[in-house]
Amino acid sequence: MKKAAPVCGDKKIEMIKEKELLPLTGYIKGGCSPIGMKKHYPTFIDETAQLFDEISISAGVRGMQIMINTEDLAKIVENNFADLI
Repeated sequence: MKKAAPVCGDKKIEMIKEKELLPLTGYIKGGCSPIGMKKHYPTFIDETAQLFDEISISAGVRGMQIMINTEDLAKIVENNFADLI
């Protein structure tokens, strides 16, 4: 979280509380996806993802993932690669 906060333009960030997740995003815990959300939220991807042609992300349902081309995902989330790890 310490590395992510400045990337977001904030001094401090924290995870959403589980009880707030569904009303806020429309997703249950384990089913949050960086694509297809009801409302656009900034999404940041660790820069090491650029080393791979495809990566696995949540498909929006708990226990289901999709493989997506890293460049395609970057276009969807507005190329938000950053040093997060």
